[in-house]
Amino acid sequence: MSIAPGDPEALLARALEGDRVHSAYLLSGPGSAPREGALRFARGAVCTGEGPRPCGACSACRRSEPGEEIALDGTGRAGPFFRHVGDHPDLLWVERGASDTRVRIGQIRAVQHQLRLRSHDGGRRVAVVADAEWLNQEAQNALLRLLEEPPPSTTLVLVAATAAGLLATVRSRCQRVPFRAGEDDPLADPENADLAARLDALPTTSVPALLDWAAEYRGARAPAAAGVQRLLESAGAWLSRRVAASVRGGSPVVRAELAAQRVLSDCRKTLVQRNANPQMVAERALLAVHEVVQP
Repeated sequence: MSIAPGDPEALLARALEGDRVHSAYLLSGPGSAPREGALRFARGAVCTGEGPRPCGACSACRRSEPGEEIALDGTGRAGPFFRHVGDHPDLLWVERGASDTRVRIGQIRAVQHQLRLRSHDGGRRVAVVADAEWLNQEAQNALLRLLEEPPPSTTLVLVAATAAGLLATVRSRCQRVPFRAGEDDPLADPENADLAARLDALPTTSVPALLDWAAEYRGARAPAAAGVQRLLESAGAWLSRRVAASVRGGSPVVRAELAAQRVLSDCRKTLVQRNANPQMVAERALLAVHEVVQP
């Protein structure tokens, strides 16, 4: 299910204003906007004030005011499986643990258990699963059972940079709210300036140099996988720019770019669902993008 194109923040605000909140949403797009939108929506769902939600003044808003974030641990050993938004008992937040490369099934099961309990004040509850693209297939299947039979007055909000890594059965049970690239374009991020420059230099980059680039993603899997994810996001944005430039130049033939985008999408799935070696994923992605710029 997809929400009609438009301002995603306005769409979510109208759902709150009209009390037409669905049982599941999927907020997707680059950068921090989807995550920030999920936070505002969750807080707005429990707001009891007047006017735009969250109002920021009612008791529920005061309780859900974000503070210092508790670090999560997907194993449950060094930290909790999930945390509350602020100290509101009916707002749950799940994301990858600091040293985890995925959102683990134990975290989803902990949320399931919590949502089967009665809400604190009998009102609506919201569980946000950030980093949803990092749910492996086992965790997604557990989440699917919750999506199929959501508890009363409960909303699940999935947040993902891209929905490509999610099972079709998960996506189909969510109202999809896409956030478009703008200021959050990964290539516009100063931290990605080196990546952008290296992508621009691909026409003169040799295959051995590409393999050396991929070898930079060796080592501990958590930081390596995060680095490859950043590479995939940047390479996808770089390809999108090429497509846009080709279309503006009157050349609608962009088959190579679209084929490479499909490879990047498959790389995202492989990195998460199959627990693949980040270096090998980087090699495949870089070779696919490199082929685009060959004469």
